[in-house]
Amino acid sequence: MKIVIINYGAGNIQSIKFAIQRLGYEALLSDDPQEIKSADKVIFPGVGEASSAMQKLRASGLDNLVPELKQPVLGICLGMQLMCRYTEEGNTQGLSIFDTDVVRFNNEVKVPQIGWNQIENLDSPLFEGVKENEHIYLVHSYYAPITKDTIAETQYGIKYSTALHKNNFYGTQFHPEKSSVVGEKILLNFLSIK
Repeated sequence: MKIVIINYGAGNIQSIKFAIQRLGYEALLSDDPQEIKSADKVIFPGVGEASSAMQKLRASGLDNLVPELKQPVLGICLGMQLMCRYTEEGNTQGLSIFDTDVVRFNNEVKVPQIGWNQIENLDSPLFEGVKENEHIYLVHSYYAPITKDTIAETQYGIKYSTALHKNNFYGTQFHPEKSSVVGEKILLNFLSIK
């Protein structure tokens, strides 16, 4: 199986690559459109600030490529947020794969949310064998509201989408590569999706 992690200069790609290796697979880091298009599975990571990440995507032309991919694609953290229509962070237009806008947590909760939290209302093959209320690792100040594409929720002041799914696109607000055994199971489930 050919697994490509999109390397556009805005991701914690090494920790994802090591997590894939722990599962017994190799992943290629690439920003080459042909390599990405020919992959069986694509991982779209993201760490940092949304507007600068989108600038990097646009500069490499990957902003046009990613929404046209036909194989299973997993966006992680900022990667998931950039797959949405718009984010308040840096007033940034996203890739419009998920038809929702990303908004900032209000000041009633500590921002950013850093650490372990629970996932619930799991509704996807991505969570096969994962129990309700398992703990996952999060670091973020912005969130996607609950929509028809929501496949997992987390409570932090309000309930929000901690995972999204539409067609061949999946997104997790949490970091599966940092979420211990549960995260490894979710990554393995993604690699098993046809």
